[in-house]
Amino acid sequence: MRLGVMGGTFDPIHHGHLVAASEVQTRFGLDEVVFVPTGQPWQKADRYVSSAEDRYLMTVIATASNPRFTVSRVDIDRPGPTFTIDTLRDIRAERPDDELFFITGADALAEILSWKDAERLWELAHFIGVTRPGHELSDKGLPEDRVTLQEVPAMAISSTDCRARVADGDPVWYLVPDGVVQYINKYRLYADPQGAAPPVHPRKNDPQEATTPVQPTEDARDNHARALASQGDS
Repeated sequence: MRLGVMGGTFDPIHHGHLVAASEVQTRFGLDEVVFVPTGQPWQKADRYVSSAEDRYLMTVIATASNPRFTVSRVDIDRPGPTFTIDTLRDIRAERPDDELFFITGADALAEILSWKDAERLWELAHFIGVTRPGHELSDKGLPEDRVTLQEVPAMAISSTDCRARVADGDPVWYLVPDGVVQYINKYRLYADPQGAAPPVHPRKNDPQEATTPVQPTEDARDNHARALASQGDS
């Protein structure tokens, strides 16, 4: 099988991620794309990152309706900082006969030579850097036969902007999947550092709007995520 591996923090996962995975899946004839939320992203040690379980559950919700998308816990369940070399080694151990294609943002790909064990990465996967149209990025210094750059229109959306909009009380409908909007709202993710998080801007008469903050158990969050995923929102 030809397996796409899409690593990322997914804080939150948004339509840019989903469109990128779909575009790459089609262009490269991938049989499956597995999304791998990072456990402890080493590049973001200087800022707050939502819990791994919340990011995992949002990814499950977002990908549930696409039969070619799956989600892996390999990075979440591995202790310590997350490095791509470990992600690919674990996926390779699980799927030894699959041909791997690692999908990441082109900006991140530009820094790949500084990643842990960078010289070993090319042995494990073909790397695909997705970028927005008109954004020039050189793949100079990277092996031509192991790296491809792919333009994806929806990559103009960013998780950083989505978090900022939520903190400001602005809507993120249509930037992230509906079920993810509901999850963010219910559990008050992306609080304003200066105070409590405002509710996500709801649609008119939205039955999913949360009115009070809640602190559910992990099992309750997992059950809620599965219920949202079963609705087929993506």
